[in-house]
Amino acid sequence: MDRNQTPWIFVLNHTPWYNPNEAHKGEGESMRKAMEELLYNARVDVVFAGHVLAYERFTRVYNNTANSCGPIYITIGDGGNREGLAMTHEHPAPLISMFREASFGHGRLNVIDQTIAHWSWHRKNETDAVVADEVLIKSLSSTASCVPNGLGHDEL
Repeated sequence: MDRNQTPWIFVLNHTPWYNPNEAHKGEGESMRKAMEELLYNARVDVVFAGHVLAYERFTRVYNNTANSCGPIYITIGDGGNREGLAMTHEHPAPLISMFREASFGHGRLNVIDQTIAHWSWHRKNETDAVVADEVLIKSLSSTASCVPNGLGHDEL
């Protein structure tokens, strides 16, 4: 893939691979073990998942460890349903978890240019959506230390 033409790679999963919430904990582990290296080698920027009825954003991760060349993982399954929110998180939070909350809400991804995107999560209060979490994301295609040695942009 020519990352000059496709500077961002986003992946959508149903079940999160990283999930310290008691709801559905471990359900994505077999898929993570089978697929995570592929996503890491492709330098996927962000992996979005749902399924767990809560919000959580992780740092860049590979193989359960913070890794500056791994994807950011975001669980955003908090749009609402009949079952209610997934309220029981593992305590303390894993070091790779940057923000988590069991509230209804929605996210916004704004790709600013080939190198920077803005992600924000908006908690739904009674009448307003309030920004509760946000982060600027640098594309891995623009991070020289994350381009594998000897590979051109069209070989990623």
